[in-house]
Amino acid sequence: MTSGDRVLITGATGFVGSAVARVLAERGFDLRVLVRPSSPRANLDAVDCEIVEGDMMDAASMTRALKNVRYLFHVAADYRLWASDPSEIVRNNLEGTRIVMEAARAAGVEKIVYTSSVATLRPDAGSEAERARLAEGEAIGAYKRSKVAAERLVETMIAREGLPAVIVNPSTPIGPRDIRPTPTGRVIVAALTGRIPAFVDTGLNLVHVDDVALGHALALERGQIGQSYILGGQNVSLKEMLGVIASLAGRRAPRLRLPRMPLFPVAYAAEAVAKLTGKEPLITADGLRMAKHHMFFSSLKAERELGYRSRPFALGLTDAIEWFRRSGHLK
Repeated sequence: MTSGDRVLITGATGFVGSAVARVLAERGFDLRVLVRPSSPRANLDAVDCEIVEGDMMDAASMTRALKNVRYLFHVAADYRLWASDPSEIVRNNLEGTRIVMEAARAAGVEKIVYTSSVATLRPDAGSEAERARLAEGEAIGAYKRSKVAAERLVETMIAREGLPAVIVNPSTPIGPRDIRPTPTGRVIVAALTGRIPAFVDTGLNLVHVDDVALGHALALERGQIGQSYILGGQNVSLKEMLGVIASLAGRRAPRLRLPRMPLFPVAYAAEAVAKLTGKEPLITADGLRMAKHHMFFSSLKAERELGYRSRPFALGLTDAIEWFRRSGHLK
């Protein structure tokens, strides 16, 4: 892999994709990014890249975008934990992945890094977590089901068709340029503005988005075809996460721990309001079901085989908060 090799990135205007674009630009790759005409492009400011308009759901635009491309990073995904039409999430993530992978195989792309998620894996599986795969029927919610189905599709294409893909499974990225913001970013903003007075007993693995991006580059350079690598950071309870946010914001940390079950009526009501307003609710029934599990993971395989490293999660929260303040999300 040499400086000047042409790379295509899908999802480069988004949170993780724009971080991947920055890392690859720093490494001297010739970047081409696939961007929908309606997508905001602020995350690509100061990134030296060729912008090609198109959509991963359109096979013809994928074929055009992949012309003379050596490597592909398929980062684009519909990352919503709720939608008025859940089938839309499944269609975007599964069919979008199918179209992208078929186009890449037809174009003769030499190596693909496919961005999956720890949502496809069983938590608390220790250092062998990459092997602890969920079945589609075990996944909670449309997003997780779609990512499981898409990952299995990629694995099947690797095994049966020789698709030259490496799979990366980021945990929960945090940091700057969370433009939408993501579900986790929305929790950070809500906590900063005092809208989360209590917490439930759950946990997650937090990782700086720039570490995830570097992990993508390492997967291209050192990852083995057909292998998957968790790109995570630190396992943190929700209570600890909210406490750090409160400390950084100069607020009092929430102390009230709530049981999950009494919150389901609140979640159903929030979803009903969301159907009327079109705005994604902060609390959802699927989110409460997921909260039953501590989503803890290990990046030991990526550390051992890729040389992957991650910084303390509090640095990711600091960078996220600073960016949310600068970008006007805290009005």
